[in-house]
Amino acid sequence: MAAGLASGKFSDQSVIDTNPGYIKVGAKLLEDPHNLGAINLATCLAKSSNICLTKVALALEPAQMYDTLTALGFGQVTTSGYPGESAGLLPHYSHWRPVGISSMSRGYGLSITPLQLAHAYATVASYGVSRPISFLRVDTAPAGERALDQGAARTLVHLLEAVVAPDGGGKQATIPGYTVAGKTGTAWKATAGGYATDRYLAVFGGIAPASAPRLAAVVIIDEPGAGKYYGGDVAAPVFSGIVGGALRLLAVPPDAPINDDGLPQQASRQVATR
Repeated sequence: MAAGLASGKFSDQSVIDTNPGYIKVGAKLLEDPHNLGAINLATCLAKSSNICLTKVALALEPAQMYDTLTALGFGQVTTSGYPGESAGLLPHYSHWRPVGISSMSRGYGLSITPLQLAHAYATVASYGVSRPISFLRVDTAPAGERALDQGAARTLVHLLEAVVAPDGGGKQATIPGYTVAGKTGTAWKATAGGYATDRYLAVFGGIAPASAPRLAAVVIIDEPGAGKYYGGDVAAPVFSGIVGGALRLLAVPPDAPINDDGLPQQASRQVATR
């Protein structure tokens, strides 16, 4: 989505037709749980539409998507200096094929570390400025470099707020008094030669407050217990508790008045469909 916005081919007003609820890429048939019809990009993220994300990714030049992922830090070690840190895996776009691009648009076909993902969220939260990672406290923000167009980053933060709306997949990441922008993730675990279809990673990555970001965090639950295993069910509530507590400890001013139901006004926003 970041690459799509940065390319200029998509905006927050773009509408993607996901009818009839499935799409075939090569020999692979992709389906959404429900036919969402023509949807905007906020709904695409809030409902985790495989069809919408595939159509966005396939509309781009592979180099555009690759350059965006590289600029966000994927496929390379961070500046943390931690011994033995993995660079993850991001194949060069010259090896990509349509079915692989479709897979990458929903999180497969590449591998990243939690620190890389948190760094990417922090870069988006800084409106496209990538800053070095440090495990030591610093007194002032280190100088950064532009990794993502500022307008694209701001739009992405706004779109990600829809994920935490009442009908979004990450509604349990809501933090009373604060707006939140983020994304759920539910993935099969990688195994030798493929993926284990009965073992999962549940993820929620997010930014708060969304109106003036101060914190970015990623929560990963490795092999959730039997029953619930979606990121929105098991990782999002942990994000809410940890980041909500951190915001209060840092005395970050609330940016969302509380409604009568005890939820921030952001949570009253509805995901738009067209």
